[in-house]
Amino acid sequence: MAQPLDAAALDTIFRAARTYNGFTDAPFTQADARAIYDLLKMGPTSANQQPSRFVWCLDQASRETLAACASDSNADKIRKAPAAVVIGMDQEFHEQLPWLFPHTDAKAWFDGDPEGRKLSALRNGSLQGAYLIIAARALGWDVGPMSGFDADKVNAAFFADQPAVKVNFIATLGKGDPSSIFDRGPRPEFDQFNRVA
Repeated sequence: MAQPLDAAALDTIFRAARTYNGFTDAPFTQADARAIYDLLKMGPTSANQQPSRFVWCLDQASRETLAACASDSNADKIRKAPAAVVIGMDQEFHEQLPWLFPHTDAKAWFDGDPEGRKLSALRNGSLQGAYLIIAARALGWDVGPMSGFDADKVNAAFFADQPAVKVNFIATLGKGDPSSIFDRGPRPEFDQFNRVA
């Protein structure tokens, strides 16, 4: 049975965590990327779809390629970060369901339904992108998730060999530089955006 996390862990993942626009020179390695993935893949997706496809840009050349697809301010953030990741979503994820969800013929649910697959890939891939942020923070990393890029350019640069995979969003990773963050934006109280039915 799950136990509540202590206050320090909740601060690390949520309350004190911030979106960073810049990072220190601390290195981010392939082992770090693997550790984050090994956590995020455990988060739930519908029928264990696992539709996200991640491209980890760990060298300067790959970050330059990604930066060339981004808006001016985001391009600079990507170039200066120790790592970046492209969070893609496979719109033919259903081809993997026979082994990912062997309990029933879940692949048949999506055969012949490209719009349904697109929606499901977006929904569940976005969940996995959020799990990436939480996993990275839990392992002591800071994250700068962003849009502000040309999706067609990102797809051409990173998924040309996988035409069913489309970018969802991108993020930078590293040890955050506190001078790079804005003041925290407002967070609404429960009653403002919630109701109990």
